[in-house]
Amino acid sequence: MRYSLLYILAFIPLFFCSCVNEEERPDTPSGNFEALWQIIDEHYCFFDYKQHEYGLDWQEVYHQYKMRINDNMKETQLFEVLCDMLSELRDGHVNLSTSYDYGRYWTWQEAFPKNFSDSLSRIYMGTDYKIASGLRYKVLDDNIGYIRYESFQDPIGEGNLDDVLSYLILCRGLIIDIRNNGGGDLTNAEKLAARFVSEKTLVGYLQHKTGKGHNDFSNLEAQYLEPSSNMRWHKPVCVLTNRSVFSAANEFVSMMHALPQVKIVGDHTGGGSGMPMSSSLPNGWNVRFSACPMYDKDKQQTEFGIEPDHNVQLKDDDTAKGIDTIIEAARKLLTE
Repeated sequence: MRYSLLYILAFIPLFFCSCVNEEERPDTPSGNFEALWQIIDEHYCFFDYKQHEYGLDWQEVYHQYKMRINDNMKETQLFEVLCDMLSELRDGHVNLSTSYDYGRYWTWQEAFPKNFSDSLSRIYMGTDYKIASGLRYKVLDDNIGYIRYESFQDPIGEGNLDDVLSYLILCRGLIIDIRNNGGGDLTNAEKLAARFVSEKTLVGYLQHKTGKGHNDFSNLEAQYLEPSSNMRWHKPVCVLTNRSVFSAANEFVSMMHALPQVKIVGDHTGGGSGMPMSSSLPNGWNVRFSACPMYDKDKQQTEFGIEPDHNVQLKDDDTAKGIDTIIEAARKLLTE
């Protein structure tokens, strides 16, 4: 079986491949079940954390789902059982892929209010906004700069950021709206965050799996954000979040949360702090899972998301009037 480490936090796997040898198992329902359970057992990175948070017992999971496996079951039945087993990890970075379906755990966003409206976004953006690669931006009528970044999968260049910040330079404050941003290229998140630091700044920690045991990890490695050599922003900033902020976007929030002039406004983020790895089962199905845990500057887990500095929810009566409660809360903070 093949493994590939993903250095990008995203929904869509991007592969930088490395290979290790694993025990070969037969292409039968029981063989595929055993292979999947072992892959997760030896390489998943959040067992202790999730045992503490909600009592996850991976050995008990094995016995529970083993009883549902028999070698006469249909392929679709096997897929259902394996997806159910993986959902016990409660991890949005854990997926099982076939040619006909994509097994996922999305409760981290689907079980909560959206706190974002496309209709409201169109009202606030109007038709006179500017576009710089993946960024849409404008000056709101109270002289607050507004940047909408929908996905870190969309590239941004240093020239884009120079042009955007130059245009907004006279604004009294800046709103960066990343609601519904499900992740993408971590380098885009770092490139944007680097515009808000004036010196090398500790923003988090990283560990690597060093063995097959549940606790086989390297020491914590400090992660620093280096200031951009281009134009930087020193005025107050509000980052807008909701439950659909995940993966690289969650890491962007973690980095920005470490900066004194930045406030996080909106809802709790969705999480997803593990760098994913991928492997394949004997039948060719692909499995993705978290392999390298990342922490915030205080060495705290962000796998289950980040609490905002100001928890604000969209109000139905505001929405009916064409008002985005979260944007207005950020505007008030910046004008005060």
